[in-house]
Amino acid sequence: MTPLILAVETSSRVGSVAIGLGEKLLAETTFSSPMKHSAEIFPAIAGLLERFGKKPQAIEHIYISAGPGSFTGIRIAVTMAKTMHIANTAKIVVVDSLDVIAANAINLTLDSHESQVTGYESRATNHRIRDTAYEKVAAILDAKRNQFFIAVYEKQLTAENTKNAEKEKELKLNSSVKVWKKIFPDSLMTSDEFLEKFADPCQPIRLLGDGLLYHRDKFKTDGIRFLDEKYWSPRAEKVHLLGWQMALSHQFADPLTLTPNYLLRPDIRVKPC
Repeated sequence: MTPLILAVETSSRVGSVAIGLGEKLLAETTFSSPMKHSAEIFPAIAGLLERFGKKPQAIEHIYISAGPGSFTGIRIAVTMAKTMHIANTAKIVVVDSLDVIAANAINLTLDSHESQVTGYESRATNHRIRDTAYEKVAAILDAKRNQFFIAVYEKQLTAENTKNAEKEKELKLNSSVKVWKKIFPDSLMTSDEFLEKFADPCQPIRLLGDGLLYHRDKFKTDGIRFLDEKYWSPRAEKVHLLGWQMALSHQFADPLTLTPNYLLRPDIRVKPC
């Protein structure tokens, strides 16, 4: 039986929720403005369920973006997942927040809508870059204190250009997700550390993610390009996409040991008396 799925994305500034039936996405709702996770998550879920004539107890799977990212946001998602497991015995799938951002780059190709932001490369170099498909992207979230959560992904061979029959079969089964491979794991680093490691004029890397919203200038240099801002925010739609792929492989989380993926400890300060 095809499960009713709730997908929750609250790891970044703008939250969203979505529902689906198996691989089919039914609908997605984005919160009205940034940092409205606590106020709008339950009304948004209720609205989606009512729209399709479903009750909360009908939800069989819940997919969440559990970090790294906003401490408050990912705590909300983890708490909701555990609560729904207790109430409905709903199965939980945990998706990496940076993977969700990177999924916005699925099937994108360079075109006239890509941002022209560096100003460091010659027209000839820029023309050469635009004649080739981009090979690497980096997902970036703000970790505060001049640090960022960053992961890097590289485009892999697709079913159309590999002669390996087994790999071709695998890619066809999961073509929308398998084309990108994480080559640099979730890490906490400064913009300078990232640029030293990945900025390469001969093979530019494309950046996306809400971490660029207020810190874009820190990443401007030769060898860096930015995808359009409309691709920066993680979305519940992509949580559903990635979560369903994991569910097919029975990659369900243990609700008893499930914890947020902070990558660093929350900044908790005790106020003086």
